[in-house]
Amino acid sequence: MKKLSFLAAVVITMLLSGCGAKVSQANYNYESKVLSANYDGTYAIRVFVRARNAAIAFDDGQRKAVQEVIFTGVASGNEGVSRLEPLCYDMNAQAKHEDYFNAFFADNGDWKKYVSLKDKRTGTTDYNRDGKQMLEQLTVSVDRKALKERLQADGIIPAENLYSL
Repeated sequence: MKKLSFLAAVVITMLLSGCGAKVSQANYNYESKVLSANYDGTYAIRVFVRARNAAIAFDDGQRKAVQEVIFTGVASGNEGVSRLEPLCYDMNAQAKHEDYFNAFFADNGDWKKYVSLKDKRTGTTDYNRDGKQMLEQLTVSVDRKALKERLQADGIIPAENLYSL
């Protein structure tokens, strides 16, 4: 009888543990990764982004790649490919140059000139829907060299070897 009651308790516990709320992945943070570096100054970056639909996720993923190249850097994703350091080391650059970056990252802003899909391969875009959002995994190419030249010309980051100590 003890075995039967113990077995019943285990079964009831297992059934009740499966009735809990499903865990949302909305707060999970997926890190972008550098997949390859090209000799022309462009980098293939794998970006993860959440959005309501594919069109918004597609735009936000490209914008996120450019933002990470400028402000936070991008982690290494493959052997032999080093981490991308941020172009702008000033932690407050986005706040200092708020008007500039608001115009730059607007929907039809200049950020689109520095990102492309030339390194996109078949099957590299993955859509996972969970509830009201979708997680898009997208491979984009960011022209870091041209982006750096633009930020230097606009006075956002200092020109080479002109850091004041």
